[in-house]
Amino acid sequence: MLTVDFSRFPLAPGDRVLDLGCGGGRHAFECYKRGAQVVALDRNGEEIREVAKWFAAMKEAGEVPAGATATAMEGDALNLPFPDASFDVVIISEVMEHIPDDKGVLAEMVRVLKPGGRIAVTVPRYGPEKVCWALSDAYHEVEGGHIRIYRANELLAKMREAGLRPYGSHHAHALHSPYWWLKCAFGVDNDKALPVRAYHKLLVWDIMKKPLATRVAERALNPVMGKSFVAYATKPHLPAAVAAVAGADVPAGADEPVGADAK
Repeated sequence: MLTVDFSRFPLAPGDRVLDLGCGGGRHAFECYKRGAQVVALDRNGEEIREVAKWFAAMKEAGEVPAGATATAMEGDALNLPFPDASFDVVIISEVMEHIPDDKGVLAEMVRVLKPGGRIAVTVPRYGPEKVCWALSDAYHEVEGGHIRIYRANELLAKMREAGLRPYGSHHAHALHSPYWWLKCAFGVDNDKALPVRAYHKLLVWDIMKKPLATRVAERALNPVMGKSFVAYATKPHLPAAVAAVAGADVPAGADEPVGADAK
């Protein structure tokens, strides 16, 4: 189940991609299949070891094109072990709501992203998340849990402040919002409640089969109750005047937006 929409966030074979806070690796796997050179990084060593196993299995099964590479590693999002301008693409999905210093994480992502590079940020959407918090303290008052709820304009403002140029956004996973409301209502650790079990079966069926009816329903409902807010941005090239002061060689027109819709 992907939160980033790769039709709005295209990858080219050979792109160097950082999936920051990769968790189970869902976006890293998709990038690997698309021919990218992927680094999946997370602070959870157990998950990283599992992601590494899946990378190896994908290569063994011939599921990735020639030239694609994948590395899974433990690391700290606030102190990334990479030089400046190391990546063409950075993805951070459902992570920033967990980290107290979200501005520090954005600064690190911008540092390792190449000028002209692209970034995708996804966080829980304000409305559905607010319902979860109202229904259950246990949903968010746990170690490593959600510590903030973003409004869309707040996240976009922080991205701009970090030096990024947002160019698009949307909502995703509307069908998942009721599941989490049920989980919060019946107990976040109570997977035996009948409504929770029944809805979970529906979601698994939807993910596996992708029937037209649920795909159409989710697209229609995403603007209203999508569980995630997704924002895309570019890192602008340095304006020529600034680059000259810094002693850098910048080609003519480098201060222009990347892509026709990068406004």
